[in-house]
Amino acid sequence: MQSKSLDNRNIDSETDIGGTEDNGHEYHVRRSRLIKMINWWHVGTTFYPHVLVGLLCYLASQISFDLITLGPKVPLETAQSFAETMHPILFDMGWRGTLLILSLVYFWARHHHPVYLVDFAVFDPPQNWKLSHKELMECMRRQACFTEESLAFMSRILNKSGTGPATAWPPGIVRCLNNETKLTADQTVEAARQESETVICAVVQQILDRTQIKSTEIDILIVNCSLFSPTPSLCAMIMSKFNMRFDVMSYNISGMGCSASLIAIEMAQSILRSYPSKIALVVSTENLTQNLYHGNERSMLLQNTLFRCGGAAILLSNKWRDGQRAKYKLLHVVRTQGVSKEAYEAVYECEDQNGQHGVRLSKDIVQVAGRTMEKNFTILGPYVLPLSEQIKVAKTLIWKKVARFLYKKLDSASVSSTKNITGDLKNWLIQYIPPKVATYVPDFKRGIDHWCIHAGGRAVVDGIVKNLKLSPSHAEPSRYTLYHYGNTSSSSIWYELDYIRRYGNQKRGQRVLQVAFGSGFKCNTAVWLCLKTTSPSTVPPPATASFE
Repeated sequence: MQSKSLDNRNIDSETDIGGTEDNGHEYHVRRSRLIKMINWWHVGTTFYPHVLVGLLCYLASQISFDLITLGPKVPLETAQSFAETMHPILFDMGWRGTLLILSLVYFWARHHHPVYLVDFAVFDPPQNWKLSHKELMECMRRQACFTEESLAFMSRILNKSGTGPATAWPPGIVRCLNNETKLTADQTVEAARQESETVICAVVQQILDRTQIKSTEIDILIVNCSLFSPTPSLCAMIMSKFNMRFDVMSYNISGMGCSASLIAIEMAQSILRSYPSKIALVVSTENLTQNLYHGNERSMLLQNTLFRCGGAAILLSNKWRDGQRAKYKLLHVVRTQGVSKEAYEAVYECEDQNGQHGVRLSKDIVQVAGRTMEKNFTILGPYVLPLSEQIKVAKTLIWKKVARFLYKKLDSASVSSTKNITGDLKNWLIQYIPPKVATYVPDFKRGIDHWCIHAGGRAVVDGIVKNLKLSPSHAEPSRYTLYHYGNTSSSSIWYELDYIRRYGNQKRGQRVLQVAFGSGFKCNTAVWLCLKTTSPSTVPPPATASFE
């Protein structure tokens, strides 16, 4: 009896893909429909390598059998007689044609599909999210956890931060100003999820409307949010809200800091280069609801005065027809990361001595960022600098090595010879080669037309402008973003690109550089080629407070 029930179960399993015996309901599907559900293209591509190897083995065995049967002399004599009767011109055309075909095969093997930025959208926070400096300090005071010394410290940092009088905070934190009965921040998971849904859904809907692309056309989805990684993921939330396809390649990036957007862009670039005719959606955001620090350690209070709500959605494609309407083309992405303990702890999520959770910012963060950026720009230079600038850099490096070698030899020679002779040689050598050759800082303005410097704070923007000798116009997108939106983490570089698009008078063929910094410590850069000439808006940009 038991064997009979097992046989019946096996028979039913051929046509039954669901249902239980408890409720008596079964869901039956015809076999013909199950066959139609199979992706035969996927099946074919899965077994294609095995079939190809089998055919090659069969061909090799046939050739070996023919050689054994005929003997080695017959093929050699045939080839020799064919070569003697062949006209020299045909032989010349043969090897040239073979070389041409091999060159074309090599080119196509290394050829990558170009990645186009079709369009992007940034989150414009509602008016009830925006707080002035006075309202923000009142919000901090109502948390009833900060000392007067900490409040005074945050007020001083806020006034020097470069942020303006109307930057966005999430409703979970702002509610203490609107509801007298709820003076503390709402840091629940639901409040944090609501913040992310509001920001992400707004920018995704905006980019879909602007590009006239349906959500079902999205093939790749990448979301980066460093400090909020719920279950289900933010990718799952987007796919559910917008009814995307079930086979979308989705990736959720967390913990990568303010430079995560360019990491997501590089990830999308790698995927698009491997899969032709695909569309990728990248969403960059950050969550503040659960990341308001409630302690009094100064190095962790900085996050309460710098970071703000924001987000961006970027639509990438490698389709030729999308390239005709795209705004930018991705040229290069360069990533560098410090590995020292100082770099690792420059931005560090932890708890203070009282158990309050927050993000600690090191005092050496500006110096760490400078060293990491130097490594990044060293790699980036050959891609964007003109040849004249690269020659100057190479010349400086050669002179440095020559000077180090000569002065080292003179110092070692002074031990075995008279000091007067070596001193005279040094005096003569100093006239032509100084002991310390100054490092030449190349002029990146000759290779980059527009700059999107991560709006991490006033000190970060001022330091990069000073080191690279940028003009005020190059730094204006960063200062504008910091003033009107604050440090929106990974999405800040897209607010800056939006400023350039609207007010920067960008022209076709110009290059835009995005520079972002993140925990770890990382410096990432991306170079975009402008494909469209945009006229600057007739409406002047809102006034930005002076940074002087």
